[in-house]
Amino acid sequence: MTRTAANKKGRVFTAELKSKRALKSISLDNGTQDGVLIEGTLGTLIGARIQDGIVLEVIGTQGILRVDLKIEEAMGTPNSADVARRAVGFVNGGRRQ
Repeated sequence: MTRTAANKKGRVFTAELKSKRALKSISLDNGTQDGVLIEGTLGTLIGARIQDGIVLEVIGTQGILRVDLKIEEAMGTPNSADVARRAVGFVNGGRRQ
């Protein structure tokens, strides 16, 4: 994951998949919203870690998801998980509200 001056304005993520078969879908037109939806599988979870203190890596048998996130930010407040779920809009097994 490359960090640049432009990255400082927001969070960076990468999804690296071993095969196109692990990619379920990519939607550039998400209904009436101006959004993008990327779905796939990382496979069976191998592990998760904070790399270099600034990147959360979720490692699976089919790929790796990397997110620009410090451990202090992830663990920051008691309701961080609830806030994150609402911000992304995912509930009930990954389905959009």
